[in-house]
Amino acid sequence: MTCVIVQPSYIPWRGFFDLMSKADVFVFYDCVQYDDHGWRNRNRIKTGAGLQWLTIPVYSKGAHTQAIPIKDVRIVRDHPWSRKHWAALVQNYGKAPFFERYAPMLGKFYGRSDERLADFTCELTVALARELGLETRFVRSSSLPAQGTKTDRLLDILTQLRATRYVSGPTAKDYLEMVKFEQARIEVEFMNYDYPEYPQLYGRFEPRVSILDLLFMVGPDAGSYIWPRTDQTK
Repeated sequence: MTCVIVQPSYIPWRGFFDLMSKADVFVFYDCVQYDDHGWRNRNRIKTGAGLQWLTIPVYSKGAHTQAIPIKDVRIVRDHPWSRKHWAALVQNYGKAPFFERYAPMLGKFYGRSDERLADFTCELTVALARELGLETRFVRSSSLPAQGTKTDRLLDILTQLRATRYVSGPTAKDYLEMVKFEQARIEVEFMNYDYPEYPQLYGRFEPRVSILDLLFMVGPDAGSYIWPRTDQTK
C-alpha cells in the first residue's frame, strides 16, 4: 500500500497532484508547524502583468507569538480575500477555454466562510483532485494519534496506515533518515518532476503556477500534462 504525506497547500501546482496520483492514501500533514513563507496559504497565477500571488490572510501565531500547527491556523475573517481572489481569477482567466467548466465549483468554494485555513485548502484540493479523475483516499494527519518528530512521526503515520511504500518529493532526500525506513521495511521512492509545456495565456510559459492555470487552459486533458510518462519516480 502506497502512502504520500504532504503539508496542505493553497491551489497547489501540478506536481502536488502528480505526487498524489501515486498514493493509495494521501495524508494532508496538518499536525506540523505552520511556516509563514511557504505554500500553505498562497500560490501564484499568471496575468498579463506577470505572476501574481494570491494569499489568504491568516493568524499564524498563538497567544504567546509561538508558531502553531497548520490545523489550528485561522483565516482573518474581516478581510475580503475570497472576493479578491475570485475577482482575480475571473479577470485573468475569464476568457480561458475551460474557465466556465470549473467556475461553478470554484465559485462555491470562494463563497464559503471557513474559520480555519486547512479546512478550506484541504477540501478545495480534494475537489480539484476529483476533477482530475483521481480516486485517492484522503486523510488528515491530525485525525491520527501520531507521535514523535521528523522521520519518526512520518513512520508512525505510515505504520498506522499499514503502508509498505512511501513516495516523497525529491528534496526529502536531504533530511529523511533512510535507515529507519529500512528497519520498518517501508520502501521509499522520490518523485522526478518533469512536465511538458501546455498552452498558456500571456506570453512566455511559466511552469510554477497553480493547477488552476492548467485546468482553465486544457480542461479534461489536464492529466496528459501531469502524468504522460511511464516513469515518474526514481
